[in-house]
Amino acid sequence: MERDKLAVINFGGQYVRLIARKIRELGVYCEIVDPENAYDLCSSQRVKGIILSGGPDSVQEEGAPVLDQSFFDLGKPVLGICYGMQLMAEILPGGRIEDGSLSEYGRAEVKIIDTDVLFEDIFERGEVFTAWMSHGDSVVKEPEDFEILAETASVPIVAMADRQKNLYGVQFHPEVTHTERGSDILANFIFDICGLEENWQISDIVQDRVEQIKSVLDDDANVLIGLSGGVDSSVAAALIQEAVGDRLTGIFIDHGLLRQGEAEQVKKSFSQVFEFPIKFIDASQRFLGQLEGVSDPEEKRNIIGREFIKVFEQEAEDLENVTHLAQGTIYSDVIESGLDQNAALIKSHHNVGGLPERMELNLLEPLREFFKDEVRRIGEELGLPEDVVWRQPFPGPGLAIRVIGEVTREKLALLRKADYIFREELQNSGISDKVWQSFAVLPDMKSVGVMGDTRTYGYPIILRAVDSEEAMTADWVKIPHELLDKIAGRIVNEMEQINRVVYDVSSKPPATIEWE
Repeated sequence: MERDKLAVINFGGQYVRLIARKIRELGVYCEIVDPENAYDLCSSQRVKGIILSGGPDSVQEEGAPVLDQSFFDLGKPVLGICYGMQLMAEILPGGRIEDGSLSEYGRAEVKIIDTDVLFEDIFERGEVFTAWMSHGDSVVKEPEDFEILAETASVPIVAMADRQKNLYGVQFHPEVTHTERGSDILANFIFDICGLEENWQISDIVQDRVEQIKSVLDDDANVLIGLSGGVDSSVAAALIQEAVGDRLTGIFIDHGLLRQGEAEQVKKSFSQVFEFPIKFIDASQRFLGQLEGVSDPEEKRNIIGREFIKVFEQEAEDLENVTHLAQGTIYSDVIESGLDQNAALIKSHHNVGGLPERMELNLLEPLREFFKDEVRRIGEELGLPEDVVWRQPFPGPGLAIRVIGEVTREKLALLRKADYIFREELQNSGISDKVWQSFAVLPDMKSVGVMGDTRTYGYPIILRAVDSEEAMTADWVKIPHELLDKIAGRIVNEMEQINRVVYDVSSKPPATIEWE
């Protein structure tokens, strides 16, 4: 069915799919297009508005993605976000960019100078709101016929508009959760400026994806899916089961890097949720052997990804006509691994950047274009139980990327216990339901302490708890000091090798959620 739509031009920003997700969440169909193919799509009568995404480049760098100035004469409303706004200032007459000296990352306080349609019924003139920034370059002179709509204390232009041509730019990211009323700002652009109406629902996405799965598989082809116990692989399994029925087999691999009690909990949960056969494999000796002596985080991820595939391929040999290996890969995995068009590498994910170049099986990744919160909504649409849909994320490489440096059995045992204490106390306090992800990290260092008038030399434990929706941005959770004191007390009193506990108060960006 042909729908009126928004076009999102992808300049390689970390949040380009997040923009698309927010648009779909508002009930409007959109398509993502690369700059070189943008003009033809955006010329279509079905395209009612255009959003220019952020990107990792500087608009003044040689080879940075660009658009022709005639693009802005199509008569379509345009909203430039971050790099997109800077590109507008670079292309359109009168604009000027300054690089480096006015950079902002994380939260910023934005002051409204003029509301216009973009901020109408959201903020008043002179009002200050919190927005999420991630930029090095800044617009220091608006193009001709543009007016300044907002500023921060350090950047003079963080929103601008040419009212006559419906051209808008914002330096902050309205698509991320931590921008105050960011969805309302996008809604004003989509509905009031572009004139679109709601035409897209999650049920459309589910049925569309089931049909796509059917289209890539032969009628007698069987699928093997790697199950981690998390929501991503569980929802992928439910989608594929909807498409192929009993031609699906699940494999759960215990790689020796799971949390305390994890394997047992997953077995119990899966037996109650899925009807297709699931094989549980203890491969801990294999994985830990391959990781021996390895301290580089990228190498660890690559080893784990490679060994997963080897085990899956070995298991596929015992099954009839298995043509595809399915994974619960989601878009944050893809973009952080640098595999999206123009995207920079943040870190490889074992199921994406860690895959071997040659594989015996074809990959089937039905959630590759979706973010975590969308995956949860799809899971609800498919009728998966709440404890599966809302389970805290746990990375595929497991504790290997929470043990900084070389992974040893001793370090894993320490980390498992500290992590269990942390999560248990959050659960007992009732806070865990308000936390998107919580975990402990064991760094590759020791520090001096004192216990019972005796010098100690032990490991510190780092605690991290974050709030997020889609894993592309995150903020640290303000755990009550009394609870942190109780958790730290338990860890150092119950674990003699630990003499120090610290709490990570970094947002993403500039940090990532995991430490490796």
